[in-house]
Amino acid sequence: MEDFEKGSAYAQYRNFYIDPESSNYRLNIGGYINGGAGDSLSYMNGRDFSTFDKDYTGYCAETNSGGFWYSAGYWYSYYSWSCHLANPNGLYKYGNVNTAYTGIMWQSWKGYYYSLKTIVMKIRRMGLEDLESL
Repeated sequence: MEDFEKGSAYAQYRNFYIDPESSNYRLNIGGYINGGAGDSLSYMNGRDFSTFDKDYTGYCAETNSGGFWYSAGYWYSYYSWSCHLANPNGLYKYGNVNTAYTGIMWQSWKGYYYSLKTIVMKIRRMGLEDLESL
């Protein structure tokens, strides 16, 4: 991830796989390893992938203008409700924004009101030696 001030961080996970279409592309993630960005993705573990035409939350894909493993929502403060702690598919905006959760967001690194410049998701196949070290 990169912000607009040339800062960068990452979040690494030991386990990551997606179930098939018959299970709504459910996310399975775990084993967070620090990378400076904090863990904003584990909250989505076990969630189905939602899009405008198949929104399993009922409203999060439309509200957040994208598709992702949204939650049906949780309280993050007394007054506010959210569908995610990370939104790599959010709207591209510049840095600090006026509305929480609307941009390309990674809450544990830049908070609810900052839209990132760049976010990349990289996945690699695990080999036998990787499995033996678990």
